[in-house]
Amino acid sequence: MKIKLTVLSVFAFCSMFNAEAQKLKKFGSSIEKKIGPKTIKVPYTDVISYLGYATPGNEDNIVDDKKFYYIYLWVPAVAPELGVRMLSPVAKTKIKDAISSSEYEANASSSDYFDTYITLERSSIFTKEGVTVDGAKNATWTTLASNDDSSEMPAQPSGSSYNSLLRYKSEVGSPTKALTAGLYRIGFTTYKRGEVKGTFLAEVAAPVKLPGVVMAKTIEELKKGL
Repeated sequence: MKIKLTVLSVFAFCSMFNAEAQKLKKFGSSIEKKIGPKTIKVPYTDVISYLGYATPGNEDNIVDDKKFYYIYLWVPAVAPELGVRMLSPVAKTKIKDAISSSEYEANASSSDYFDTYITLERSSIFTKEGVTVDGAKNATWTTLASNDDSSEMPAQPSGSSYNSLLRYKSEVGSPTKALTAGLYRIGFTTYKRGEVKGTFLAEVAAPVKLPGVVMAKTIEELKKGL
């Protein structure tokens, strides 16, 4: 009886862990505020969420022998900071007002997930007129920040903290590293070389309201929202 109870207890704990692993905390900025004895990161005031599904063989680029996928982002105004985070799998995580891609809708019940690795990249395109497929292809892209594993993110079903989160503060004095209006992209892949497969939630956030932010998997989709 004791053995059976122990097994059941372990099973219950694992089930609880998996359920808790999908609970996202509020996306906090790098701005810290002291509340009583605790110091917390002030939540971002503007968050845009995207639900997708990565399919092997459907990558957008090969970088350092890794298969990279991109999500494009139009930022309409100067931002002091941008935060990016990615969760895989989405599982039962509920996100209000998220952009839901057709790929995600077709694979929402999938249990596939991947070890996320993300980048935030800024292009040399600063006007809506420059946002074209050829323009994005020929633009100069600068990697502003990247992240592999973040302890701030929920663990994956394996129990490993392999989800990602980054924050990037604008470098006002640098023409290439300031967060001005323009075309950006989130790059994602796996830390190890291999296939990228599974559902994911990608979120981009700012500490100020940025009316007119557009987020899409392709340049064609992005242009429809501009």
